Amino acid sequence: MLGEREKSSLKKTLGRNAQAARVRQELTQADVAERIDLATEVYGRIERGRAFPSIPTFWRLCHVLQESADRMLGLPAGTLPPGPWQVAEPPPPYAEHPPELRRLIRTLQGFEPDEWRALRKFLVSLKRQAR
Repeated sequence: MLGEREKSSLKKTLGRNAQAARVRQELTQADVAERIDLATEVYGRIERGRAFPSIPTFWRLCHVLQESADRMLGLPAGTLPPGPWQVAEPPPPYAEHPPELRRLIRTLQGFEPDEWRALRKFLVSLKRQAR
């Protein structure tokens, strides 16, 4: 069983490694949080070393950040037995979108259908004026 000091150290290691991997992937905290199904604030606490993710969330985090579980935990490679968390999958297709578009998509998810229609009309009109 880990003592409080070891738990704190492990949280901080996981947080630093998650942040470094996220920056390498050119993702925002909101991007990662969305992909692993967490609130951005909760994911931020993980990166600051103040919270541990659940095992299923940790598994998703490893896949999204394309890092092995042992590396995320600061362990020597091969420390953990092989499992689905060891395999880095290619990033999802939307990862190729620029950050601005990903943020816009997240914003639109909170809109109602009538708001989408109004926004679409506005954007089409704006584009016509730009021609």
